[in-house]
Amino acid sequence: MLARREHSRVELGRKLAAHAEDQAEIERVLDELETRGWLSEHRVVEQVVHARRSRYGMHRIQRDLLAKGVSEESIAAAMPELKRGELEAAREVWRRKFGGRLPGNARERGRQARFLQGRGFGMEIVMKVIKSAGEEQGE
Repeated sequence: MLARREHSRVELGRKLAAHAEDQAEIERVLDELETRGWLSEHRVVEQVVHARRSRYGMHRIQRDLLAKGVSEESIAAAMPELKRGELEAAREVWRRKFGGRLPGNARERGRQARFLQGRGFGMEIVMKVIKSAGEEQGE
């Protein structure tokens, strides 16, 4: 399983539970994997951030990491890096989805904003993206 992609301790524990009778046995295996360096929460965070950065915002990535069982401390350590590129990532997602087309009315503006929020971008970032696109196009 670890040869395909990185797993968090919680994730791998869930998968191994189907193959073991005793939870203590699973814990021993997970401890051994961590000791050998084959199981690393830090690498899981790096991999998820790298894979999702171009499509999702900070809030979505944070939720995904929590769902994988990554600790709050590891997630908090990754947040500064995510915040740094948040605006540019949102602009790129917006450009790909809407082709750089500004909203013509309030309904379209709401649709674009909801799309970006659904991708995990905060409202402040969403408004900056839509406003800055309007300024770039001379509105």
